[in-house]
Amino acid sequence: MLHFSITRAYEKRYPGVSFGLTLIADCRNWINPEGFDQHKRKHLRKMRKRETLGAITQRVETYDRFFSGFGFECPLSKHLKRTVQSGFPRYNLMVDTHFMAEMCAGILVAVTDFDRFDGALSLDIADGGELCRGMGGQSMKTKQGEIVLRDEKEIVCILCQGADEKTRVTENTKNVLFYGYAVPGIEARDIEQGLCIASETMVAFGSGKEVFFEVFPN
Repeated sequence: MLHFSITRAYEKRYPGVSFGLTLIADCRNWINPEGFDQHKRKHLRKMRKRETLGAITQRVETYDRFFSGFGFECPLSKHLKRTVQSGFPRYNLMVDTHFMAEMCAGILVAVTDFDRFDGALSLDIADGGELCRGMGGQSMKTKQGEIVLRDEKEIVCILCQGADEKTRVTENTKNVLFYGYAVPGIEARDIEQGLCIASETMVAFGSGKEVFFEVFPN
């Protein structure tokens, strides 16, 4: 079961700013399942259309401004430029799906192994100086007021700095959780769009079953 809450501290600082999660169970993290390349090309053609790309670019710029307020660079801008020029990368089904969800909706999405979380999840605001072990084992330290996701043991993701090493997906991941952060100026429908792409793709190509999908506030 997925248990999730939003703290009062988050609601006070970012009233109405959305966050979404979708859990797809019993998946296989294939390298490149049959038909997946065609699926990615279909989504790539849609996102490259002038009007769609313009809206995506505006949302990415909104994240850029938010990140810069904390002194960080948002990775979405570089990812978008590379995707428009060269298409989606190929790593494995879950990671590739995460890139598609981000780029096609213009939002920030994390892909994680649900079974590696310790208990319930909560969206919160960090105190300055809290620590998180990031990808590759790098130590990340929060700034006062940063948006974080916690499980019952520790911070598992700092919005402006990235997700932790503990919940990284592997070739053995079966239950995959995608979550998407909004920032002020990003609408709930944008989060829903990206997570829908993630869920539908994992069901279609990872043989999974969507067991949870919610965008907050609802």
